[in-house]
Amino acid sequence: MAKINTTESAPSINFLSIGTVIKGHIKTNGDFRIDGILYGSITSKGKVVVGSSGKIEGEVICQNADISGEIAAKIIVHELLTLKASAKITGDIFTNKLAIEPGAVCTGTCNMDDIPKQEINTSFEDERFREKEAKTQ
Repeated sequence: MAKINTTESAPSINFLSIGTVIKGHIKTNGDFRIDGILYGSITSKGKVVVGSSGKIEGEVICQNADISGEIAAKIIVHELLTLKASAKITGDIFTNKLAIEPGAVCTGTCNMDDIPKQEINTSFEDERFREKEAKTQ
């Protein structure tokens, strides 16, 4: 089996387009835009953008996020979370800064004082990732 190099120095921009569905876990050092559907979690050291057609059912952990689509998940954003007018959020939000446009719908709790100390670890050698993968095989 070939070893995958996960230590790229320059962050990249990743894209999940309309009509694409992923079931699983995404880990990236770069930014990620979702216009399709993700059933699972995403961990990013960069910015996560969920377009108006995008949908996530699972955990989101990132540095910054702009949400225009739907998320049913726990969201941990270490810096700025922006909810656009078309955003529909169901779940618990943990963020340092929050911007909400009129029209955005948010159902759940929002905590800006006690962001989980969970680091943004995108390494595939992460212990939690190995445990989850072992259970699914």
